[in-house]
Amino acid sequence: MLSTSNTPKAESFRHVSYLWDDAKAAELEGDEVGLLIYRSNLLGADLRLTNYGGGNTSCKAMAEDPLTGQLTEVMWVKGSGGDIGTLKRSGLAALYVDRLRALKNRYRGLEFEDEMVELFNHCIYDLASKAPSIDTPLHGFLPFKHIDHLHPDAAIAIAAAKDGKRITQELFDGQIGWVEWQKPGFDLGLQLEQCLNENPGIRGIMLGSHGLFTWGDTAYESYVNTLEVIERCAEYLEENYGKKGPTFGGQKLESLPQADRLSQAAALAPVLRGLASGQNRMIGHFTDDARVLEYINSNDLERLAPMGTSCPDHFLRTKISPLVLELAPNEDLTNLAALKDKLNPAFADYRAMYTAYYETCKHPNSPAIRDANPVVILYPGVGMFTFAKDKQTARVAAEFYINAINVMKGAEAISEYTSLPRQEAFNIEYWLLEEAKLQRMPKPKSLSGKIALITGSAGGIGKAIAKKFAQEGACVVLNDINQERLDSAKAEFVSTFGKDTVSTTTLNVTDWASIEEAFKAASLAFGGVDIVINNAGISISKPIAEHTIEEWDRLYDILVKGQFMVTKAAVEVMRKQDLGGDVINIVSKNALVAGPNNAGYGSAKAAQLHLSRLNAAELGADHIRVNTVNPDAVISDSNIWAGGWAEGRAKAYGITVAELPAYYAKRTLLNEVILPDDIANACFAFVGGLLNKSTGNVLNVDGGVAMAFVR
Repeated sequence: MLSTSNTPKAESFRHVSYLWDDAKAAELEGDEVGLLIYRSNLLGADLRLTNYGGGNTSCKAMAEDPLTGQLTEVMWVKGSGGDIGTLKRSGLAALYVDRLRALKNRYRGLEFEDEMVELFNHCIYDLASKAPSIDTPLHGFLPFKHIDHLHPDAAIAIAAAKDGKRITQELFDGQIGWVEWQKPGFDLGLQLEQCLNENPGIRGIMLGSHGLFTWGDTAYESYVNTLEVIERCAEYLEENYGKKGPTFGGQKLESLPQADRLSQAAALAPVLRGLASGQNRMIGHFTDDARVLEYINSNDLERLAPMGTSCPDHFLRTKISPLVLELAPNEDLTNLAALKDKLNPAFADYRAMYTAYYETCKHPNSPAIRDANPVVILYPGVGMFTFAKDKQTARVAAEFYINAINVMKGAEAISEYTSLPRQEAFNIEYWLLEEAKLQRMPKPKSLSGKIALITGSAGGIGKAIAKKFAQEGACVVLNDINQERLDSAKAEFVSTFGKDTVSTTTLNVTDWASIEEAFKAASLAFGGVDIVINNAGISISKPIAEHTIEEWDRLYDILVKGQFMVTKAAVEVMRKQDLGGDVINIVSKNALVAGPNNAGYGSAKAAQLHLSRLNAAELGADHIRVNTVNPDAVISDSNIWAGGWAEGRAKAYGITVAELPAYYAKRTLLNEVILPDDIANACFAFVGGLLNKSTGNVLNVDGGVAMAFVR
């Protein structure tokens, strides 16, 4: 039963989180907009209440009209885009309520829906407002002071059920109204108003296949009403699970053990990424969440997967339907040619299906067909891959498809799941307003859609390269043999660039197993790798008489063998993707210049340089470019100066360690000190798009050392 108490306790709820803090709310007393933000953030903090970026909230309050000085009713509502969990005042649109409602006089019917959006701008109260969303009239035409429109899985499961209207009526004893599916817009707002007029006293409205509207006279009343309605929906689903039989018709196959699932996913992800990137380079995400496995291993997968999703938010991010792979969970993935022989037809069939969907449903003024490749790829027994323009979009697509799975599970338990009709789905996906929103998106950065693994990237030159690449839009795989330093670097990158830009893995470039694990981690995190920078290194400067064999071996193991093995592992991933790639080797001016007390380091650097040439000659056919950056004397924040190297070089030149920076700068043609950022810029020059037809090159970043000129 629904609670009648004005102050329910947190323990009253089992399926949603009661997070209201009376003390915090009291600090906002009298600030209705502040309470709207507070309530919104609480609702968005529980993904059982709404998906990321989904739904919107509003409040209406009196405010002074800046033109007349009189009090007027203003509605603050979440603007276009954004997420209620992180909503701030800057994310709200503020509109005059009377002007918004007066637009009813200008409405010419469904055929002219989209023209109403432009008219919202004539209702703006706060000129610094966020752009009003298409859902604005849905809030404006209802009289309540506080309104929540959410997409909770439990409610959508009922809304997407074949008998959803009847179930809603019986479950809530007529306290929740019902409006049949319709694309969001002005007319849907009118329908909500009509539903309320025909059912006075209701506490909310269920939107068929879409979501839930609930409200209250105060922010708290709206919050509690929302929680109670969703809690009751979830209870009802729980009561009915299993009554019609096993979930999703029971399990058709068993999942692999988790370690094997991750191995299969890591091996397959680069292949899928390459196939999914036929039109636009994609970033991947993988999950083997228990809810996913229950669904993809089931007998009903074959029936449900092609139906697609119901809620528009789910559909917009996951496409018309997923691609289900016809691979055994323990499929042998080592034979790349045989694997692609199986996968190429599957992708071709999907593209043909999507093209037919577009051609059948398009309107004369529809935007051109978009990328026909799948977003969601299901691998029974293993997990779910999603691919999109960036990591966040791919991750959120996975979250939305899990929402869709939850909806299907609930709807099937209480009735029969129904998805959006194909034409309705198309009208959402290729909506001109959605197209306009896409066209307003910022232009991709130079490295958007690229994945970079830089060895030794928790500090010094490697960290500077990773920062530069992240700034230019790349996803970066930070790695180091020092876990503490790696954790610190990750925290810095997450704070600066966000969690979806960076992943980390320990990596010892002298250990093949460690290298394999690092590339496996990159494939699981992002789907593969496009750019590999061989940067990890050490430096030992000693006269030959003092240079030990162990030191010689360590130099060659890290610098030469390490570069060889990391490149070998990178090439395996890049060939799976068939998207080409870049390998950049951070070598040294010492590869070309003979100096004192430097036999081990200098000869290892020379070997690195020639290995770069050899790799460039071999890998050109794969469109994998191999280039070299030759720094010299990068002193600032560089680990190369640890372990006695600075002392060794100072001794060789007959100066003090303190005099080294000036000494190195003075001997250059430009009289410049070389910094890690200079090396990062050189690496970007090779991969930023202007040198795509260059390979086998050496770029000196040494301030100008004539003896190091290549020619």
